[in-house]
Amino acid sequence: MYPENTQHVPAQRAVEVHHPAPYPPATVTPAPLVPVQPNAVPAVASIVLPDGRVVTGYAINPTQPEPVATKPAISRAAVNVALGGVGFLAVCGGLILLTSFIAALTAFITQLITLAAVIFGGWIAVQIFSASGPREGGTTVNIRKAVIKRNKFYS
Repeated sequence: MYPENTQHVPAQRAVEVHHPAPYPPATVTPAPLVPVQPNAVPAVASIVLPDGRVVTGYAINPTQPEPVATKPAISRAAVNVALGGVGFLAVCGGLILLTSFIAALTAFITQLITLAAVIFGGWIAVQIFSASGPREGGTTVNIRKAVIKRNKFYS
């Protein structure tokens, strides 16, 4: 798809190379440790971070979540009755659809039988009332050429 050897010189562009300069390390002076009484919580709390910095702020009591209202227990029998009712409704709906499908299928078959009877009856009528020459299998008598002698036909 791509040619192996190209005979032209590739285009050259001016490229600038940027070398990142590292930030100088921050000079951290360790803060003096604030003594905290073990039994009393001061109004302003201070925390000493691992790198020696001290974070000072007001102590906030954690919020307690609201208690969840307990739901009343539902008996297994009530659940089974409810599920049985749902299943019964589903079966009834399916039976209603089945009966309507059977009724529609019956009407369709009746229409097909009626159509076949009309077409076959028309074909029979055309065969009976058409005057298209002599019919095969019947007896044709030409009376003008026949000679009648004593109630007998001679041709």
